[in-house]
Amino acid sequence: MKTNYVKAWFQDALGIFNHELKNILQDGGVMIIFVVAGFLYPILYNFVYKNGILEETPIAVVDDAACADSRRLIREMDATREISIERRCTDMEEAKDLFQKRKVNGIIYFPSDFGDRLAARETATFSIYADMSSFLYYKNLLMGSEFVMLHEINAIKVERMRLDGLTDAQADASVRAVRYEDVNPYNRAFSYSIFLISAILLLIIQQVMFYGMSMSVGTMREENRSFASLPDTYTGHGVGRVVLGRGAVYWLIFMIIGIYVACIVPALFGFPQRGRFSDIFLLLTIFVTVCVFFSMTWTTLVTRRESAFLLFLFMSPICVFLTGFSWPTTAFPGFWKVFSWLFPSTFGCQAFINLNTAGAGLEVVVPQLQALCLQGAIYFILACGAIYVENFVLKYRAASQKD
Repeated sequence: MKTNYVKAWFQDALGIFNHELKNILQDGGVMIIFVVAGFLYPILYNFVYKNGILEETPIAVVDDAACADSRRLIREMDATREISIERRCTDMEEAKDLFQKRKVNGIIYFPSDFGDRLAARETATFSIYADMSSFLYYKNLLMGSEFVMLHEINAIKVERMRLDGLTDAQADASVRAVRYEDVNPYNRAFSYSIFLISAILLLIIQQVMFYGMSMSVGTMREENRSFASLPDTYTGHGVGRVVLGRGAVYWLIFMIIGIYVACIVPALFGFPQRGRFSDIFLLLTIFVTVCVFFSMTWTTLVTRRESAFLLFLFMSPICVFLTGFSWPTTAFPGFWKVFSWLFPSTFGCQAFINLNTAGAGLEVVVPQLQALCLQGAIYFILACGAIYVENFVLKYRAASQKD
């Protein structure tokens, strides 16, 4: 009896697998999402940020201070790798005109009281205006000016201490009490593409799967069909066959996409690949599994095919931020920290960055893997519950119509 039940269970799951695969292959929109977004989007994204390092960004300077301090800062900024002082303008109107004509990608402005405030030992300021058509312009202008500013602050402190009677050695020791060297082991060139793409790659898997499944579910509901429909011979525990049968289709598709995205795409564009393939494969196995149950749970709320595109525009930037690649998760407000736990990408992207970019071993990403496993268990239960409830509602509606 038990053998017959197990055999029937696998036969039912296989039938559901074949049915779901047939629906995916016959749905042109879903296939476009999986093929174009899954395979071409990572390539397109990498081409957009292929030049992750931008040097000698052309900048215009307006020096109303015309003092020795402002001229020294301008020379030092021009000497950095990030900034090239292309134009020295007489006023802001001239600089704005160059900016609007795209002859420069930023403006640095020194007010007339800059030198006087420094001489009076007051806080002196200068302003920067960046071209935000590309984040790289903003990054270069900000980094180049800040490096020079920090160096100048230390020089000003040393000079003031000398004027107060300290010796050169005493002044230098007070300002630079601890000698340090800034070393960036994982992204030495400050490449924006390495910084960003490492966090984006696994997020692509989650988002593409969710939107493809949402389109499929929305289409079924618009056609008065349901992915939760079960034969009358199924009982409550038969829901697991639907979840695992349907999920196996997406798991196989996205394991292929996942290996392509996480292993082949970085190699094509020369990104760091310091992790072992076995570790990356284990991460992908867990992550894709969790994404399947995550998508099956939340797509039960999708009622229309077009809803996927609205969700894409709204949720993608939020999910990127919640990975913590640009802002440490320890600094998140309590609500956003808890909210980030809803998404597999939060832990998956963190683990991938540690494994692939930083070259860490599995022991380092154990907390993220444990969190993913817990997410998988919770979403599996929720997916089963959602399908069971929807199947119950469908049977109740059918019975009511007969009466």
